[in-house]
Amino acid sequence: MNETASLSPEEIHEVVYTMGRQARTAAHALANLHADQKNVILQAMAAELRVQSRQILSANARDLEEGEKNGLTGAMLDRLRLDESRLESVAGGVEQVAELSDPVGDVLDERERPNGIRIQQIRVPIGVIGIIYESRPNVTSDAAVLCLKSGNATILRGGSEAIHSNRAIAAALQEGGEKKGLPPHSIQLIPFTDRESVKEMASMDRYLDLIIPRGGKGLIETVVSLARMPVIKHYDGICHVFIDEAADLKMARRIALDAKTQKPSVCNALETLLVHEAVAEEFLPAVAEDLEARKVELRGCPQVQAILGGRVVAANEEDWDTEYLDYILAVKVVDSVADAVTHINRHGSQHTDCIVTSDEENAERFLREIDSACVFHNVSTRFSDGEEFGFGAEIGISTDKLHARGPMALRELTSYQYRVRGAGQVKDPLP
Repeated sequence: MNETASLSPEEIHEVVYTMGRQARTAAHALANLHADQKNVILQAMAAELRVQSRQILSANARDLEEGEKNGLTGAMLDRLRLDESRLESVAGGVEQVAELSDPVGDVLDERERPNGIRIQQIRVPIGVIGIIYESRPNVTSDAAVLCLKSGNATILRGGSEAIHSNRAIAAALQEGGEKKGLPPHSIQLIPFTDRESVKEMASMDRYLDLIIPRGGKGLIETVVSLARMPVIKHYDGICHVFIDEAADLKMARRIALDAKTQKPSVCNALETLLVHEAVAEEFLPAVAEDLEARKVELRGCPQVQAILGGRVVAANEEDWDTEYLDYILAVKVVDSVADAVTHINRHGSQHTDCIVTSDEENAERFLREIDSACVFHNVSTRFSDGEEFGFGAEIGISTDKLHARGPMALRELTSYQYRVRGAGQVKDPLP
């Protein structure tokens, strides 16, 4: 859907920049809301999502129908799909955010200098945050409510494949929030879904303090190349599970199956399985049977092919660098923890990687040497998630090392301010 066809670039610019000016005004109002006021607004938003569930699901059905006509893959359609259960999960996520502690105003550090000056480091909102995302309509709600709770105004730009769902969800949030005093223009959804709207957002450093892109690698690379303001992102979710020679193989099978098949279309799903050569002949046939029962295609190195024969497709170098987001799994045999670490640090995306082992020394070495945002020991990679970490609904996962890393929720949507109090101290007193 391209709704900019009848608009000139100047008109698109004016629409987007007007939203930016309005968001800046809203951000000042949001920064002054108390936690209890924000929580009342959030509860009203959750209620309105339920009240308008029929409209939201109808809009989503329209997106799905258009997606099928446009040839979206099964994985993409799954990311797009809402049903009553998923929508209830979205509403419940809003309520969960309302119950979380408000980070704004937290005192991070406090000290008094010898001259009597008192210094506090206080957590404050970032200001105006732009979210550019694809496919998943739940991001509309997750992003809006997390930004609201942390005192930030939000400008949302979703993908064309979810435009009807995004509009319905944004409308419900805005209408519900306004009933309880949500400042005007706190949550805005850009009505355009083509590249021009991304370019305009990315140039708007006067009004946008931060952009968080969520979507495919191409989208994120585009945003990073255009943005005049900071960007927090992750490019891929090439997640690994390494089965060590000291692994409990029953546990390893459960973790591998869950990490790959519980929801393969998400960024914390398993993409490459590494198996120590000492357990490969015992483990691989068993886990292959588990995965085949879930219709997973296996792509293996020569050693894996020798063990599994025709049950596996030959892997090439590209497979080690691919985020499938589908029922496809690359499998490789390695000869040591060091070999696994080298492979992951070379081919991984610094997202989430796991070792399955009963050897604490091997586990600690893996945890220490893997350069990823999240490193797990005996836990499915599917737990790399803000809600599973107890943060509430997350706004994304960062593989950057500044300003946020890993699942991003309320605290990661704040900055800090130094507040300095004194009694007339000056650097150069008058004689």
